[in-house]
Amino acid sequence: MSRKYTVSVVIKNIIAWMVSIVMMVPLLLIFINSLKDKAQASSMGMDLPKTLHFENYLIVIERGKLLRSFFNSMFYAGSAILIAILLTSMAAYVLARNKTRLNRFLYFFIIMGLAMPVNYVSLMKVMQLTHLNNTRIGIALLYATIQVPISVFLIYGFIGTIPLELDEAGILDGCSPIRLYFNIVMPLLKPVLVTVAILTFMDAWNQFSFPLYYLNSSTKWPMTLAVYSFFGQFHKEWNLVSADILLTSLPVLIIYLLGQKYIISGMTVGSVKG
Repeated sequence: MSRKYTVSVVIKNIIAWMVSIVMMVPLLLIFINSLKDKAQASSMGMDLPKTLHFENYLIVIERGKLLRSFFNSMFYAGSAILIAILLTSMAAYVLARNKTRLNRFLYFFIIMGLAMPVNYVSLMKVMQLTHLNNTRIGIALLYATIQVPISVFLIYGFIGTIPLELDEAGILDGCSPIRLYFNIVMPLLKPVLVTVAILTFMDAWNQFSFPLYYLNSSTKWPMTLAVYSFFGQFHKEWNLVSADILLTSLPVLIIYLLGQKYIISGMTVGSVKG
């Protein structure tokens, strides 16, 4: 290994560490202020707490109804994952294996959603007409729908790496189209399906606008909206807000750390095919 190459690697690692530290500053700020009392946390500074107030987390869980919000978030994220994986994988399989002009058009039409913004006014009308406004299943369907473009894009590309001969062998063995997909093709899609599941979970868990606009009842709020229990026009408890944000972010951090290798591998394969 040349000296020039070694120096280049060291410099890149230093830059990566510096960027990582900068990205961790907001989380560190939230963690520090979550352990302060109300008066000291009002400035939201980086000064260390005079005394550690771990009871802030218990107060947040009790007053913010975080257990109920946690199960709401799990329902929304879990439902979105199941819907997104099942429907988008089947759609991507058909589009990838039957490359007609119509299917090609449908594929590009679907992935256009990656660049299209959400029209909240029109969406509100649709939610009202379908009686899905202020319902848990409505929010779960919204979460799954916004994941369709990226999910189809990734799975479509991954299917391109699966030999067509496997499909032909299954057909010769008498497999029906449904059995062919679920018994032969879908198990081979595990890496990209895990990627889609993780990305869907992270996006659904972090959603703020959809539940704010389309859920009128606080009993159906996810964890991202529980912060309103401690923050308002005349009421600001930054220590409790910080504790709430940290508890809300914790599941996403855990899922990302556990599944980052699947995200990288799944998105890499899906981005170079199709």
